[in-house]
Amino acid sequence: MTRLLLPAALVVLSGMSFAGADEPPKTQIWAVDPLVKVFPDSMPVAGEAVAEVARGEHASLQVVVRCPVQMTELKATVEPLVLEGMAGKTLAARSVRFVGYVPVEAGIPKPPRDRLRVPPAYFPDPLLEDAAVNVTPGCAQAIWITIPIPLQAEPGLYRGQLQLSAKADNKPATASLPLAVRVYPVQVDRTRLWVTNWFQTGRFPGKGEMKQGSEAYWDMLRRYARNMADHRQNVALISPLSLAEFKVGDDGELDIDFARFDKCVGIFTQEGVIGRIEGGHIGGRVQGWESQFVVNIRRIKDGKVEEASVAPVGPEADAFYSRFFPALVKHLKEKGWLDIYMQHLADEPIDMNIDTYRPMSDLVRKYAPELRVIEACHTKDLTGAIQVWVPQINFLHDDFAHYRQRQQAGDELWFYTCMFPQEEYANRFIEQPLIKTRLLHWINYRYGVTGYLHWGYNFWSDDAFRKLAVGVEGDALLLPAGDSWIVYPGKDGPLDSIRFEAMRDGIVDHELLSRLAERDPAAARRLVEKHVLDFNRYDADPAVFRASRHELLELLSKP
Repeated sequence: MTRLLLPAALVVLSGMSFAGADEPPKTQIWAVDPLVKVFPDSMPVAGEAVAEVARGEHASLQVVVRCPVQMTELKATVEPLVLEGMAGKTLAARSVRFVGYVPVEAGIPKPPRDRLRVPPAYFPDPLLEDAAVNVTPGCAQAIWITIPIPLQAEPGLYRGQLQLSAKADNKPATASLPLAVRVYPVQVDRTRLWVTNWFQTGRFPGKGEMKQGSEAYWDMLRRYARNMADHRQNVALISPLSLAEFKVGDDGELDIDFARFDKCVGIFTQEGVIGRIEGGHIGGRVQGWESQFVVNIRRIKDGKVEEASVAPVGPEADAFYSRFFPALVKHLKEKGWLDIYMQHLADEPIDMNIDTYRPMSDLVRKYAPELRVIEACHTKDLTGAIQVWVPQINFLHDDFAHYRQRQQAGDELWFYTCMFPQEEYANRFIEQPLIKTRLLHWINYRYGVTGYLHWGYNFWSDDAFRKLAVGVEGDALLLPAGDSWIVYPGKDGPLDSIRFEAMRDGIVDHELLSRLAERDPAAARRLVEKHVLDFNRYDADPAVFRASRHELLELLSKP
């Protein structure tokens, strides 16, 4: 089978015009690879509105509209795409969304050479929930089409059309643009790469403050869990320590009720995220980055339960965790969750505070030896204290031999990105080419790293659509735009970003590469090494990438 090309009559070039009764001014409409970020000043290029996908994944298409006059009430719809030669077989678009443009005022402190624009500038990112938008004269407006492919979809080429309607200079106009999706006879149901994005649950913008534990709260949390599962997240950070209710029992000792923890785990399980559970951190730094760790406990004072932070070595920490950890393990066993549970201790240990990190791990070993410790870490000198290593990707790069040794000894190896590293490393920053977010999971595959962690699913600023680069510690550090969140606050749940769509597709790529490796390891290695040259060097050309993914699907389709 040769690479799909739409017939010449379907190739969309600049110069198309809306067809209205009074012939409004020429309006340009063109297709752009969804791995390409479209800016308000983007100009038309020749392209094809076509996607090639496996069964069980999502087809994404991107179309751009640009009008020389004011365009109002622009709407876009897609009728079901029909399989060639089989009128009864169709694919339905789940959403046709307008790409929003957000201001990035402060740039990455150490930007990559391929940064797309130098801030301040507007960048495309959120996928809006508006049914219609207005378009400024001369500005490009991107439209994002998402088509979920059923696992049992008939393989073949499906064709359909994007229908557009608007008012150009207050005159009604319509237009259509052909779309195509080729479905390959390859099925992707579950994915093996472990993926987590940490989320906040204290406030849901658009709905105001919600009382934690109320029915409205749980309903909204379920919508967020559903969004994570839809993007192939299969691990959830849920803290039994924070969610448990502690009371003074009849014997004067602490009673522990895990009901709220169970409710949260149940929601994320029902919606398809779990997977695995990351037990939330039990400790943290005393003050600054280089300070030592303390652990959080509950103790009884004057007949009431109070929270406190204490040294990890000492009678108070020992007294609390000698009760909490055995109770947690007993509960996890009763619920059937022990094998999928991992425990965080304190985030990002460094060389300067490992002497207070190890005692926390000792508490686990002493009172809950069944639990595996997972940690995002900046130091490799914690052998024996961590069983699921999650080094920042630059530390993984620097000490890869050590981490491979830990894998060979039976530990797990993931990696994470956050506000660092910067420069040429792949990340989720808005200023980077979109393909570098997708290639994160090609890095997972190339280096045999079985998980990916990011801290920022929805840690929004006070205005997530206007304040995207967030300063911390008196602005001494900057969380670059795209670091703190990958979804936006919507009226009734999260709004996707084009980065979250790219991340989801990269997770599927990892699964397809893994399956090819089971049949032809050399072919899988050849494809991934074409794009991931090193931990921080890539071929990020979307056209080259599409050719590789086409070959990947073709190879997997062979009997």
